[in-house]
Amino acid sequence: MNAQFYQQQGQVMPEPPSVNSTKDHLYLKDALSWELTAMKMLHHGARNCTDPEIRDYLNRAGQMHQMHYQILLNHLNPANTTSH
Repeated sequence: MNAQFYQQQGQVMPEPPSVNSTKDHLYLKDALSWELTAMKMLHHGARNCTDPEIRDYLNRAGQMHQMHYQILLNHLNPANTTSH
């Protein structure tokens, strides 16, 4: 069954489609940009912060965005053929 059928029936697709559409690809590229910007801002803030507790928090938040960036990048990698 296709995604449109599930959407019309109000059901959830059992697994994501194996191919990203152009719109999906563009959204993922935007999301990568947002994650990269957040990561850079947090790194800059941590580097310039004098309070160790706040610096640690900013570093951890930056690492979270870096992890999100890597996850999104994996979705754009055509060699990524892992099954769900």
